[in-house]
Amino acid sequence: MILDDSINHEKISNMTLPELKELCRELRRCILNTVSENGGHLASNLGTVELTAALHFVFDVKEDRIVWDVGHQAYAHKLLTGRYSEFSTLRSLNGISGFTRRKESTADAFISGHSSTSISAAFGIASAMRLQGRRGSVAAVIGDGALTGGMAYEALNNAASLKSNFIIVLNDNEMSITENVGGMSSYLSGLRTASAYTGFKMDVTKALNRIPGIGPGMVDAMRKTKSSIKQIIIPGMLFEDMGLTYLGPVDGHNIPQLIKTFQEAKRFEGPILVHVLTQKGRGYEPAMRHPARFHGAGPFDVKTGLPVGKSNPTYTDVFSTVMRKMGDRRKDVAAVTAAMMTGVGLKRFSNMFPDRCFDVGIAEEHAVTFAAALSLGGITPVVAIYSSFLQRAYDQIMHDVCMQNLHVVFAIDRAGLVGYDGETHHGIFDLSYLGSMPNMTILAPKNLWELSDMIKFAVDYDGPIAVRYPRGEAYTGLKEFRAPICLGKSEVIHEGSRVALLAVGSMVKMAEEVQKQLKERMDMDAALVNARFVKPIDEELLRSFADTYELVVTLEENVKDGGFGERVLAFAEEEDLPFGVEIIALPDRFIPHGSVSYQMKQVGFTPEDICGRIEEYYRKRGQEER
Repeated sequence: MILDDSINHEKISNMTLPELKELCRELRRCILNTVSENGGHLASNLGTVELTAALHFVFDVKEDRIVWDVGHQAYAHKLLTGRYSEFSTLRSLNGISGFTRRKESTADAFISGHSSTSISAAFGIASAMRLQGRRGSVAAVIGDGALTGGMAYEALNNAASLKSNFIIVLNDNEMSITENVGGMSSYLSGLRTASAYTGFKMDVTKALNRIPGIGPGMVDAMRKTKSSIKQIIIPGMLFEDMGLTYLGPVDGHNIPQLIKTFQEAKRFEGPILVHVLTQKGRGYEPAMRHPARFHGAGPFDVKTGLPVGKSNPTYTDVFSTVMRKMGDRRKDVAAVTAAMMTGVGLKRFSNMFPDRCFDVGIAEEHAVTFAAALSLGGITPVVAIYSSFLQRAYDQIMHDVCMQNLHVVFAIDRAGLVGYDGETHHGIFDLSYLGSMPNMTILAPKNLWELSDMIKFAVDYDGPIAVRYPRGEAYTGLKEFRAPICLGKSEVIHEGSRVALLAVGSMVKMAEEVQKQLKERMDMDAALVNARFVKPIDEELLRSFADTYELVVTLEENVKDGGFGERVLAFAEEEDLPFGVEIIALPDRFIPHGSVSYQMKQVGFTPEDICGRIEEYYRKRGQEER
């Protein structure tokens, strides 16, 4: 057994080729066994095993820095930086993260979780090292899918000015989560087939270096001069035209070739891009056949590759079905997503209506502005993006959609706490940032049937509108409550006295349990209301509460600041309504990874906690009255 907690650059750099190959086998076995039990990102990590081993052979993280884009391909990196004994806790409560985290290890140079950030971060680190006179190389590892993000090009443009060593490792597996799209994908495809140029360049370089005295100088001169031969064989070399030296393509599973290329890149002064070809799921047949299914996988049977256990339909499944039906009924409906076709449930829509389904790549900002223009052209676009990723398009939603009051539907998946992916993926800010935008309407469903009704309502609406729903299994309770959706109107599920529970989306289920416990603990018959609309709020209903209720308790799976509860409180104060308002919302902090149920307990989101809050309200009120 080679792999253990003591493994480091010194040990790896002294390994023979057979030992390195055995190390890679052990890495794959460990990753496969752990992810099959804990869930996680399998295909991307299996594809970068040799690449990671070669990086740690050449680069010493005590002095050098490796910055991983997104981070869901960095499991092998964790195993090679002293976290082998902890790896079984991957994505588990109090265990190691599924992404790179500076607080977890000094070997993790920068936080990761969102795409297209590594070049910017690595460029900043390299610049700081140069300004402080510190030794060391910096390598940014970015996938070909992440290279579709505009931020990557901003960084590439800027990085060309760096005079010190700076390495960009382009991990090219021809995929983001599903197949890559767009011009960059086509461009890289051309580079993959350009072996004539690569072979020629390497042969010439070797031959010149053998010439005593003048050979190395001639090689350096060639690097600094545009090659006419290069332009003939590979027209329009984008990276070199941007001021980056290009090396590749390199076989990402050929360890000697990788080591040799990285060693050459490390000696180079200035920015250099190493183009590495890898295969997602390498070494595990089910993941190689179905890389998208094994991108972010739940627990599965290693022998078969099949998921463990059966689950009920998810909110994403419901959205998928509704969109397929909507495509049949409405020829003006189009779908837009950002490299998440399968993740957001648009695969069926895409298969049936390929001309009306647009995957723009990892480019959320572009997705929103593109959708705004579709709307101007008479199309009804449904933009399906995860909540945490939609944060990137704040300006485009504000400026291009809301300011023009355009009919764009935002289907916001993974809203609320998402569990094991942790703080980079929680969708707990959308109600706040969307609620601040004029003309925006926001809804949240209590169950699977209401999500279906809300999507239909949103498509028929006229103006910017968002429907946000959580990750995981859809709630199937309260089926009998399915009143038609009317703009800005809540749904009263149960009328009561003294206390009204006003819940948003996923919190309706929670409010049901709170209602039961209040009856048991305080003999209180609380009202239960499904808010439905976060913006506009049901002002008429709130005014009617003045005659019936002493306390309105708002419940939302969003941060408190700028959320639904604060909107209700502000209205109650403006109208001088006589009831108190207790806001149940998420705290002003980042919530670490773990199960959703554990996260709920940590932030006081259990029925017991909420009942305790209500009891405390009445205890304090009683003291004040005395």
